Amino acid sequence: MARTRTDATVTGAPHTEPDPRPAPELGPDGEQLDLADRQALRRVAGLSTELTDVTEVEYRQLRLERVVLAGLQTSSGAGEAEVSLGELAALAETAGSQVLDALLQRRDTPDPATFLGSGKAAELRDVVAATGADTVICDGELSPSQRRGLEDVVKVKVVDRTALILDIFAQHAKSREGKAQVELAQLEYLLPRLRGWGESMSRQAGGRVAGGAGIGSRGPGETKIELDRRRIRTRMAKLRREIRDMRTARETKRGSRRRNGVPSVAIAGYTNAGKSSLLNRLTGAGVLVEDALFATLDPTVRRAELPDGRAVTLSDTVGFVRQLPHQLVEAFRSTLEEVAEADLVVHVVDVSHPDPEGQLTAVREVLAEVGAHDIPEVVALNKCDVADTEVVDRLLRRERRSVAVSARTGAGVAELLERVAADVPRPDVEVDVVVPFTRGDLVSRVHADGEVLDVEHGPDGTRLRARVDEALAAALDGAAQQDR
Repeated sequence: MARTRTDATVTGAPHTEPDPRPAPELGPDGEQLDLADRQALRRVAGLSTELTDVTEVEYRQLRLERVVLAGLQTSSGAGEAEVSLGELAALAETAGSQVLDALLQRRDTPDPATFLGSGKAAELRDVVAATGADTVICDGELSPSQRRGLEDVVKVKVVDRTALILDIFAQHAKSREGKAQVELAQLEYLLPRLRGWGESMSRQAGGRVAGGAGIGSRGPGETKIELDRRRIRTRMAKLRREIRDMRTARETKRGSRRRNGVPSVAIAGYTNAGKSSLLNRLTGAGVLVEDALFATLDPTVRRAELPDGRAVTLSDTVGFVRQLPHQLVEAFRSTLEEVAEADLVVHVVDVSHPDPEGQLTAVREVLAEVGAHDIPEVVALNKCDVADTEVVDRLLRRERRSVAVSARTGAGVAELLERVAADVPRPDVEVDVVVPFTRGDLVSRVHADGEVLDVEHGPDGTRLRARVDEALAAALDGAAQQDR
């Protein structure tokens, strides 16, 4: 039996009416296909393959499912400790886990044996048993002995804040460079936390056996843990070489943009502050946007036009967080150099957050660590449409170079662009030349990369009065000389 064609031009074919409904309008974030891919991969509860003996290994790839949080309130105060614990809960949910409960202990310093005091550790064990949790996450970086001691008490797997952040990075890295940086950070974290079982893990003879020394001179040789450490160091050296080669390619692209005289603007800020949403609003880049921490790891560079007609490049960077693991700062140093090499930093702050001042401080500490503390900065107070107006006014008074914006609604974006146009470096050579009509390419370059002050079209060509860089000024002067 032949198939019936649905083409309306064929005689006797069924006529299909066009869908009268208009196509849904895409917002500034675009179709977000990457977000659909990410949300299609979720952990399945109840399928954990962890060993029942939690003391057998010191470090494992995280498979978080049902977790209990534990934190310390030190001299910093209860408010800051609660904000940090809430952020830890958001990190755990981003990693794909379900937060069941949380404990906060008031203590001057962490216990050297179990991080928490012995009484609070016993209470944590009871909470874990009552809730059926399989993981405890501590709000801080644990030493190997602290982690082992706390696991002995609570009888379930214990991870710290650093391991949790590394797990999120491993999930979200997509580019080759991002994956290499995350693996390097994980290996740096893993290396001092390996554990072995002494002579029983020996893999070869030691001493002078090879020389026939015999009884009394045989040693344990290289143990399993020593072999693992050597392999990890070899892998780390290879990853550093790969990242260094990728850095060369990034510097080449950056140098090309600088030769064209295009100013660079880096969008930096706390994680989930709305940096990618702001980039999408300014350029229509369609970068992945998700209400989750560390949704963006791979930097994105897009071109934008300022109100005065000049072109700039906008770079979306990885977000920062309190107590950002130093392994990540070192591994992502080549990526963070996009900020250090920028002409201007747009520092995005979530003013709807309970502690926006703390976010400002945390980001500036990391910027100082990568050598970007002396770059001019414009503070974009994002999410002002849902923030407390008193908080917005307070930060506007505190930060002199700040603008209240909303990447979601577009409020304040025009004012932000005006501020960026006023603060990015301007071309330093002023020219007044007549460009022949045959060199329209130079006129186009002036409009794209320079600052046009006046344009007149005459019988001999286009008269331009503009500010441009030295290379373009020389090209314009050469074209004018040839026309004479």
